[in-house]
Amino acid sequence: MPRIQAESNAAQRALTQRRILDAFGELLFTRGLPGLTMTDVARQAGVGRTAVYNYYADMEELLIGYALAETGRFLTDLKAELARLENPVDRLAVYIRAQVEDLSRRHLPPGPAMRAVLSPSSFAKLGDHVGELNDLLKAILTDGMAQGYLPEGDVEELVQLVHGSLTASADRGRRGAPGPGGGPEEAAEEADDDAGERRTDATVRFIQLGVGARFGEDGRPLRA
Repeated sequence: MPRIQAESNAAQRALTQRRILDAFGELLFTRGLPGLTMTDVARQAGVGRTAVYNYYADMEELLIGYALAETGRFLTDLKAELARLENPVDRLAVYIRAQVEDLSRRHLPPGPAMRAVLSPSSFAKLGDHVGELNDLLKAILTDGMAQGYLPEGDVEELVQLVHGSLTASADRGRRGAPGPGGGPEEAAEEADDDAGERRTDATVRFIQLGVGARFGEDGRPLRA
């Protein structure tokens, strides 16, 4: 019986923590990080303010917890999708699209740009996840060069350029997104979705061309 009770308590704690992280993510999406408080998160999650502090000491620790959880999920889904593709230029498209869409949803900058919103010690806690994202992109670019789809170049520099472009694209998407309250009608929302899809497509092709990919008349990647 004590073991069953302990498992039940652990499950309840995990559920409460998930509710807190989900509430934090929702508030990030609707309001953004500036001015956000632990009380806001507790209210959104439907728990007491003290309950939030049982898991996270302050807003920065909560941000780290959210970023780690979301990045872990993102990496798992992205790796599965990349594994289904053989062509490195197609894999690059998937990587870019996933990053743009995930950044727009989470309202957090990509890995390297997290330095702008976290202290150095806190950013270091994200190092493994950030490193995994960088390694995925490096592998795609290196494979593209090895197979002749991309010209030889400095992979480290290209990774920085790609992530810089992703940050700029996410910023443009946020500025163009409708604010909370008084949202547009359904037709306008569909138009916003279409505009966002076109912006994502443009970002994908801009970055692909920027790293040297070339395409045939049928739109398929070409070897040099």
